[in-house]
Amino acid sequence: MIDYEKLGAFYLGREYDLGTGSMASESLLYDSRDLTTHAVIIGMTGSGKTGLGITLLEEALIDNIPVIAIDPKGDLTNLMLTFPDLAPSDFQPWIDPAEAANAGESIEEFASKRAATWKKGLKEWNQDGERIRRMREAVEMRLYTPGSTSGRPVSVLRSLDAPPAAIIEDPDLFRDSVSTIATSLLNLAGIDEADLSREHTLVSTILSSAWSEGRAVDLAGLIRGVQQPPFTRIGVLDLESYFPSRERFELATKLNHLLASPSFAAWSEGDPLDPATLLRNDAGQPRASIFTISHLSDRERMFFVTNLLDRLIGWMRSQPGTPSLRAILYIDEVFGYLPPVAEPPSKKPLLTLLKQARAFGIGVVLATQNPVDLDYKALSNAGTWFLGRLQTERDKERVMDGLRGVRGSERFTAGELERTLSSLPKRVFLLHNVHENAPVTFHTRWAMSYLAGPLTRNQIRDLTGLSKGSSLEAAAASTGAVTVMPPGISAWYLDDGSDGETWDAGLLATAVVHYTDRRLGKGVSRDVALFIDVVPDRGQPDWDDAEEIDIDDSDLAATPPKNRPHEQLPRGALDEANHDKWRRAAARTIRHDFAYTLYTHTATKLMSEPDETEAEFRGRIAQKLREKRDEVAAGLRTKYDRKLRTLEARYERARQAVERETDQARERKLDTAVSFGTAVLGAFLGRKGTSTFGTALSRAGRMKKESADIDRANERSERVKLDIEALDRELAEELESLDLATDPAAIELEEVTIRPKASDITIRRFGILWR
Repeated sequence: MIDYEKLGAFYLGREYDLGTGSMASESLLYDSRDLTTHAVIIGMTGSGKTGLGITLLEEALIDNIPVIAIDPKGDLTNLMLTFPDLAPSDFQPWIDPAEAANAGESIEEFASKRAATWKKGLKEWNQDGERIRRMREAVEMRLYTPGSTSGRPVSVLRSLDAPPAAIIEDPDLFRDSVSTIATSLLNLAGIDEADLSREHTLVSTILSSAWSEGRAVDLAGLIRGVQQPPFTRIGVLDLESYFPSRERFELATKLNHLLASPSFAAWSEGDPLDPATLLRNDAGQPRASIFTISHLSDRERMFFVTNLLDRLIGWMRSQPGTPSLRAILYIDEVFGYLPPVAEPPSKKPLLTLLKQARAFGIGVVLATQNPVDLDYKALSNAGTWFLGRLQTERDKERVMDGLRGVRGSERFTAGELERTLSSLPKRVFLLHNVHENAPVTFHTRWAMSYLAGPLTRNQIRDLTGLSKGSSLEAAAASTGAVTVMPPGISAWYLDDGSDGETWDAGLLATAVVHYTDRRLGKGVSRDVALFIDVVPDRGQPDWDDAEEIDIDDSDLAATPPKNRPHEQLPRGALDEANHDKWRRAAARTIRHDFAYTLYTHTATKLMSEPDETEAEFRGRIAQKLREKRDEVAAGLRTKYDRKLRTLEARYERARQAVERETDQARERKLDTAVSFGTAVLGAFLGRKGTSTFGTALSRAGRMKKESADIDRANERSERVKLDIEALDRELAEELESLDLATDPAAIELEEVTIRPKASDITIRRFGILWR
């Protein structure tokens, strides 16, 4: 089974017979492409719902599929607890001392037993530490704690970035995005306002005005915009009549409470909330970005989840369509985010994802133990339902309501479904997949991750490598003296947050560089900012030694934000003629050193798009190769399923021959004699393509040779077996020749260099920069 993980099959467990309480020997394989039609996991507390979810994510990660997981309860942090060596020392830091004490054991003894239990459980399900190692090597794991510094921080409030062009150009999507962010932001500030309230309209209009121009808005800028909006009318009414300045001040004060809050820094510092970087690293390797939000208040959870979903939609709309699984969004407890009647900020983006994400290869998986709180009209978009044990009649009725809108649900009667959901034991689920012919009951496999339960903040801090007591605090600014510069020479201040004793001077050159080339397809521009620490008194500065810095206009101040002594400037730095020469020299350096690089891939004949990073391009190539692999694998399934059915017919004829030859052999039917359970065919064709023939051929060989006719029939049966084995070897050889690598880091790229013309370089700022 492990040898064929590259074929996109998720190993979830084994089929389970509710009548006998026994499991089949064959593995239950789930086609990853089926997840593009989304899935829902429903089960009461103790049903094994979280274990199934973690198992599903493990299979995705080992198949190089990136994951964004929202963890409202703290259980998904266990995905970080993977120990390839399965040593007791690996388990020991995550053992609850109280649990060990209740067992009458030391922590060391308890950890040793846990390690042995996990090793035994994995072995019973044909897994081992090497499979855990492959998963860890396939993906980069990140554990985020939004609004907290106990884990990896993520920036949500630092800048409310404009959505991608694909969203801005679609009026409906742009309106929904603006409305969603405005609602969640007001909700975080404690303002429960409807979409048509003045507060919502004002904030939406400010965001829409900036975003339609491609500009980001920080919280401070939004507060200034509330007090002094960049427009004078809303609808047909003038601004003062619609929303007087005195009342706008009250709204600005409430928003300012967020900015002044000690916890604001934790929301405004850290990794950007950018789906592209959350799903893949700079090398194109897939990531599992786990956001644990159990520490947040309800308002804060809603704010974060809404922002993440909205940005995921924006990224999704900028991607090309694909029939294969590109990424997974997993929400471990969707309670409160998709209710049947209420309209929380999270509902609109979730509905959009459920309706549109399939076309972009994004699978949405929603789990809950509260089925009565789900909008089942929305969940009719889900093609896969994992149903665990449910007790209350109301829960069962709600699940039946949801299934009525799903294709294939006519197979169930209310009574059958109720009896099944009541009798399911722990870790056993009813799988209804619209892509399959019939529902199936299965027992989930043993998780590779150590299921330790929700982790404490200190444990999360240990996992993410942050020191205890680390914090992110906004620096208080103070005014200082202004350095008087001669006319014609510009100067700015940049506070880098250091504790330097003086303001040090250098030259700053910022430029917009345009690139025009037929290979780009359209013009591309980029911003460049160069800085030289030492300003020479005579001669030209050597711009080849300049430092490229990341700087925005908003980072520059006309007056010093801190009162510090200023470095004395050389005389040449105060000469306007020198600045003209240095500006031209900076432009020459930019023309020579700042080429635009595109990437090409020979095998797929793909070229990177303008502004597409190397990591994004590698991910696009890997997706194209994955599509090709799935296409070839589908062809192989069709080819070998047809051949296998021909051999089935030959087998049936052999069986009938034996029955005709002797009545005494009826109790030892030949259908118990031929083994079709070969490794390659069974794992490759799975439940969809192959039949199971029963027990081993050896029993037929032990049959008493009652006549020459029976001997001949058995010989024909042996030939069928040999044909099956030959078919198995043929498939193995074809699979071995199938070499479609999908590891983004292993993809070989070629670079295409495009240099700007002198006329394509515009110097925007040139002057003295104090740092």
